[in-house]
Amino acid sequence: MNRLSHFDDAGQAHMVDVGAKSETRRTARAHAFVRIRPEVLAKLPENPKGNPLEVARIAGIMGAKKTAELIPLCHPLPLTNVQVDVVVEAGGVRITTLASTHAATGVEMEALTAAGVAALTVYDMTKALDKSIEIREIYLLEKTGGKSGDFRRDAGREA
Repeated sequence: MNRLSHFDDAGQAHMVDVGAKSETRRTARAHAFVRIRPEVLAKLPENPKGNPLEVARIAGIMGAKKTAELIPLCHPLPLTNVQVDVVVEAGGVRITTLASTHAATGVEMEALTAAGVAALTVYDMTKALDKSIEIREIYLLEKTGGKSGDFRRDAGREA
């Protein structure tokens, strides 16, 4: 394992200088799961705030675009694409995201932020029905491009 890149030799946090890195196409996909009781899931279409799934999808896209404002040492990236899929399934809502860019650094944090913000939005839209909703399993599914190469989570490690 390499050393942590956000710390200098004295152990102080700093923004990584990516100025000398080549701009390449980079993508990342992330996942989140929001555990919701079946009786609450059944009421999603009746939500007076609007369609929670559509609001969460838009919130995830907006979250990805704001990642550099939320995560202190992230570089602002020119995102070329953000997709957020929000699907109801047994036990809750599964969120998968995709972020793409052509830049000198990766988009993992943008994909993860999109997943987290979408999950938080599902909670916000449904909390009046149940405060025990759980946001679980936020993780990177895969990333492509960059010096460190591609990464794909082992199928056995996915929840």
